[in-house]
Amino acid sequence: MELRQLRYFVAILDHGSLSRAAKVLHIVQPALSQQLQLLEEELGASLMHRSAQGMQATDAGKIFYQHAHAILKQVNDAKSAVTQSTDAPSGTVALGIPQSASGALAFPLLTAVRTKYPDIVFQLTEELTGHLSEQLRSGRLNFAILFDDGQLAGLNSRPMVEEEMMYITRADSQFSGKRKSISLAKALQSPLILPSLQHGVRPRIESQLRQAGLQLAQDQVIDITSIAILKSAIMADMGATILPVSPFLAELERGEMRALPISGIHLSRTVVLCSSKNIPLTNAALAIEKLVLDVSHELCSSGRWLGARSMRP
Repeated sequence: MELRQLRYFVAILDHGSLSRAAKVLHIVQPALSQQLQLLEEELGASLMHRSAQGMQATDAGKIFYQHAHAILKQVNDAKSAVTQSTDAPSGTVALGIPQSASGALAFPLLTAVRTKYPDIVFQLTEELTGHLSEQLRSGRLNFAILFDDGQLAGLNSRPMVEEEMMYITRADSQFSGKRKSISLAKALQSPLILPSLQHGVRPRIESQLRQAGLQLAQDQVIDITSIAILKSAIMADMGATILPVSPFLAELERGEMRALPISGIHLSRTVVLCSSKNIPLTNAALAIEKLVLDVSHELCSSGRWLGARSMRP
């Protein structure tokens, strides 16, 4: 198996056809088809098939694509590590961020990278926490922002911030009344709209409830994975949620939602910046690592990351 075969395979799927991939790769189509055939023969599996939409990956092809993409990224990172300067880092750095943290961090971070490191190609992706962890371990991401759930032993992790969780409703919700705070037991009496267990914050909530001797009534919980749909459900007054306020900053500033402190318990999550222990970081990645920590600290210090406390020493 050769690296060029991996590049060819990825290019075919990325561009959707042999002819377009051949044009981008500057090779003739018969040669591209031959290399794909050799690759499939070596693997003993068909990797793609033709459809009305173009070349599509088979089930085996989808699995192999993820590995091929990760291998090619690590090769490019290795080249960048040899050639780039520490004074003006360049290359590609991929960071994954969970939906529930992107509202506070994504745009300030994008702005900071463009200003300070214009030669770095910064790839920012928003995913569920479980997907981010898998992509990080496979090498498709240089970094992922995750939540410390006690399952990060196989990763390098740098604590960023601690976020307080609050009881959040529509501003005029039947589930909030005129109170300025709410007990956890009272909050659990409302219909709760929460992310699914794949979302890193849900296991944290259930763990802290168990420690307090409480539990969620499953018939009172509406599981919604998408933050956008979760917001819509809150605005329809289908229930309340228990989350950090960062996904709801815009709605809170406009007065469309309310966030009440939960009394009698410290309910929080720790946000950490993670990288693989097995894959070395390039100068560009090291620069982005420091910038992420600096930006998150500044957002907490200025009060723009509401409900968050910086954990930088």
